[in-house]
Amino acid sequence: MLWFSQIEYVARDGTSTQRHLVPVREWDAFAAALPQTARARCALLLQRIIAPRNALQMGAHIIRLDAPQVMAIINTTPDSFSDGGKNLDPEIAFETAAAMLRAGASIIDIGGESTRPNAPLIGEGDELDRVVPLIRKLAKAGAAISIDTRKASVMEGALQAGATMINDISALLYDERALEVARNSNAPVVLMHAPSQGADPHKDGTYDDVVYDVFDWLEQRVSEVEAAGMSRDKILVDPGIGFGKTVADNLAIINNLAIYHGLGCALLFGASRKRLIGALSNAEDAKDRLGGSIFLAMKAVEQGAHIVRVHDAAETVQAIQVWRGLRDAAGVEPI
Repeated sequence: MLWFSQIEYVARDGTSTQRHLVPVREWDAFAAALPQTARARCALLLQRIIAPRNALQMGAHIIRLDAPQVMAIINTTPDSFSDGGKNLDPEIAFETAAAMLRAGASIIDIGGESTRPNAPLIGEGDELDRVVPLIRKLAKAGAAISIDTRKASVMEGALQAGATMINDISALLYDERALEVARNSNAPVVLMHAPSQGADPHKDGTYDDVVYDVFDWLEQRVSEVEAAGMSRDKILVDPGIGFGKTVADNLAIINNLAIYHGLGCALLFGASRKRLIGALSNAEDAKDRLGGSIFLAMKAVEQGAHIVRVHDAAETVQAIQVWRGLRDAAGVEPI
C-alpha cells in the first residue's frame, strides 16, 4: 500500500554529513558514480528496503505484514503509568485484552515489570506470577501473545504458558541467557534500542545524530542475533521512542522512521501515551494523550511501520481502517 519515488543518500565521515535526494529513475546512474564501497553499501540497503517482509508465525497464528497491524498493550503491574495498575487483576486484564482483540488488535503484548524512568526492578518470580495466569487464559482463548520482558526465565515461563513472541527492550542483552532462549523458541523477537542494557534502560542517552546512531546500533545487534542462529525474518526492530531520548531525539526518529526499513526487518513502533505527547500538548496525565497517540501511530503507518504498539487499540484500529479506505479509494499508481 506504500511506495516511494525518491531515495535519500546520506554519507557521514565523522565531521560532516552529505545528503542527496535522488529520483528512483535516476538512482542507477547515481549509484554507478559512487566509490565501490559506497555503491555496495547502497545496494545492500536498497535490497533490504524493497524486500517483502514475510508473515510472522506466532504458534498457530500467522500475522501478515503486507498491511499495518496493531499490538495492544496490557501491563500487569501495580505502577503502570498508563492505567494505574487496574490490569494487575487477571480477570480485569483478560476482559481488557478480549475487548482489544474484538476491536481488531492482532497481538496482545503482556508485561509484568514497568520500564518507565526510575521504575524499581522486580524479581523474576514476581514477574512470572503477574504474567503467566493471564497468558494461559488468553492462549486458551486463542490469542496471539507477546511477552514484554528482558529476563530469560520469564521468557521461558511465558512461552510455556502460551506466548509466541518475545518483546525485549534490551535487545536480548540484559540477560546472558536471553539470546539462547529466544533462538531455541523459534518465536519472533523484537529487538529494541535503548542507550543502556543495564538495570536502567534510560541511562546514557547521548548521541552524535540520534537517527543514524540508533540505526547503526540496531544494524549491529541484528547482525549479532542473526549470526547466533536466528533468521532475519523472525527479527523485528523498534527504535525505542522515549528510552533515553529527549523530545528532540524522539521527534527526529519519528520524522525519519522510514530509514529503519534499511535494516531489512519488520518495523515495530511504540509511542502510545508517552511523555513526548505530554511535553508537546501539556497533557500531564497519560490517559489524556489519546489524540497524540493516534496521530503518532498513523505517522508511523504512513512511513511503513508494520506493527504499532498501542494502549488504545479500538481507536487505533479505526484510524488505520479509515487510512486504508482512503488509500484504496485514491487509486494512485506510483510514478
